[in-house]
Amino acid sequence: MAEHEHVRVAVIGTGFGGLGAAVRLRREGITDFVVLERADAVGGTWRDNTYPGCACDVPSHLYSFSFAPHPDWPRTFSGQEHIRAYLEHVADVFGLRPHLRLRSEVKLMTWDAARLRWVIETSSGSLTADVVVSATGPLSDPRIPDIPGLDSFPGAVFHSARWDHDQDLRGKRVAMVGTGASAIQIVPAIRPDVAKLVLFQRTPPWVLPRVDRAISGPERALHRALPVTTRLRRGLLWGIRELQVQAFTKHPNELGLVERLAKANMARAVKDPALRARLTPDYRIGCKRILLSSDYYPALAQPNVDVVPSGLAEVRGRAVVAADGTEAEVDAIVFGTGFHVTDMPIAERVVGADGRTLAETWKGGMQALRGASAAGFPNWMTIIGPNTGLGNSSMILMIESQLNYMADFLRQLRVLGGRVALDARPSAVAAWNHKVQERMKRTVWNTGGCTSWYLDAHGRNTTIWPGTTTEFQAATRRVNLAEYDVLRAPAQGSAQAEERVEAGA
Repeated sequence: MAEHEHVRVAVIGTGFGGLGAAVRLRREGITDFVVLERADAVGGTWRDNTYPGCACDVPSHLYSFSFAPHPDWPRTFSGQEHIRAYLEHVADVFGLRPHLRLRSEVKLMTWDAARLRWVIETSSGSLTADVVVSATGPLSDPRIPDIPGLDSFPGAVFHSARWDHDQDLRGKRVAMVGTGASAIQIVPAIRPDVAKLVLFQRTPPWVLPRVDRAISGPERALHRALPVTTRLRRGLLWGIRELQVQAFTKHPNELGLVERLAKANMARAVKDPALRARLTPDYRIGCKRILLSSDYYPALAQPNVDVVPSGLAEVRGRAVVAADGTEAEVDAIVFGTGFHVTDMPIAERVVGADGRTLAETWKGGMQALRGASAAGFPNWMTIIGPNTGLGNSSMILMIESQLNYMADFLRQLRVLGGRVALDARPSAVAAWNHKVQERMKRTVWNTGGCTSWYLDAHGRNTTIWPGTTTEFQAATRRVNLAEYDVLRAPAQGSAQAEERVEAGA
């Protein structure tokens, strides 16, 4: 990276959000941009998560860009290797490689009010940008709890998102900490090879069958020959999930039938009533993410698996000790304990117009106008920002809506002309957040009786979107300049750092 390089747009991250932003920039005729990536390859979470059994729980044809349909998905639910290959394909087909700056971790981003641009310091050099699009994603930085004695554990310790493939777990005694989306894939994948698997379950998840199958050759051939069939398949998958949203957002009591299906799924595989009792959640289904697996419960019923209905509290040498006092000797500890979602580390590295970091601004809880713009951070946008997550559909739909918003944001800057920036008004951010939180009150995520990673340290749901993807698409179709302050560069020789102009004036 050239010293003091300047670009129109700097994108951060090369997962779906970052690559999608890069594609959209090119389609908008903008080629003066770079994509900064801390790793040595593209792929985001699908590059980082290589644990045994890693796969997506959203159907393949819905978990892909609408502008880059893939007729050759091998399975209805694709594995990590296929999704990563798809993202590599997107980078090649859309000519993104020249824009990539790999091994360029962002260390600090500071708003320069005098020049109306961002100063970005990376591990490979410095640059400036008129606009920053942050697409680091909420599932980027693993969270490992602070467990007393963990540092002195003599065996292997790693997080599911940083799987240590040098560690051979065959014949070993393994502790699996956590029962989230990663854990329910890891457990059945490693269970046949380990001597003993001890699962620390703080809260049992609701699990429905994962109806996965290979997509036949004739199906793939049809999709190649008639692309409209791929779009129809995607549309059907989308429509089914749109119809489900009402139960999550307005009528959680209607989810009782789904709970009965989940209990029947458990009963088919787990015959021991005591084990079934440990595995049965005491909260409304959907409050935490509904997990999909057809081999998780069968794995837990095997004789070399122990389910401890308590979280890991302490490590004493090779002994792992649960909060309920249960002890077990193990050779390796695998954490499936999630990510820094509501306290993303990148927020510590973004310094806005008033000298405060994004983390300081969001100390009372994340909030951004239409999930994209934070007050006090001009010409900065985030993809998969606050309250843009989904509990039952594909995040690619939300990402594409945010890309529409990003594209119009850049169009507005071009129309305004000159050295100009848009800064979300605090009143607009507050009004948007109030509307979102009011809608959130009746959703299953707030009323279902659980504590989930959707909630921040204050108990507020700053993660999930309380509506349909259609509603979000409508809300992000255009930038409303009345929700922004327009910042213009000072006249030559002026000591004033910036001039705030009423939108539309």
